[in-house]
Amino acid sequence: MVRIAVDPVSDPNGNGDAATVIPMPSTFERLVGRLRGLVRASPSTTHTRSSAPSAPERPRAATWSATATPYPGDATSLPDTTYAPRPDGRPDPGEIVWTWVPYEEDHSQGKDRPVLVIGREGDWLVALPLTSKDHDRDEQQERRSGREWVDIGTGAWDGRGRPSEVRVNRLVRVDPDRVRREGAVLPRDRYDEVVAAARGHHG
Repeated sequence: MVRIAVDPVSDPNGNGDAATVIPMPSTFERLVGRLRGLVRASPSTTHTRSSAPSAPERPRAATWSATATPYPGDATSLPDTTYAPRPDGRPDPGEIVWTWVPYEEDHSQGKDRPVLVIGREGDWLVALPLTSKDHDRDEQQERRSGREWVDIGTGAWDGRGRPSEVRVNRLVRVDPDRVRREGAVLPRDRYDEVVAAARGHHG
């Protein structure tokens, strides 16, 4: 600290003139003071970070792989639907398998789901999509939306043992190389029931 004297003033006790001393900070002290002010003004990283977890990203729909064969669209007629499940590791009519299924309104996107294989069309399988949702409660709404379902009960294709329904008025083409796992064989009587319902829509 540097001290400087200014004009003298009279001492009220009669001791003569006394210099008034005013403390003045040195240049170094002024710099230190400014640095301290800057540190106080800077937001602390420990206080500006929110303690709340960041919001998770919305799930995105799976897209058709660029390396996959382009999806040619849904089939328009029933293939040969002969019931022919075989324990050979390959998907056959009568078997329920899991695969990528494109959305009806946008074939570039879709989801992994079970389907019932009902035949072949060239290099493609033809299948009917399954769901574990109970559409008996909104049957009329589903029909107005152009979706028809047939109950097939429970089976090994659903690990949670939920009853399933098959949509019989949409013929999905499936790339055999994109079948990821086999679910189960649908009993013949239920398969015949599903195919009969599908034939009512597709001739």
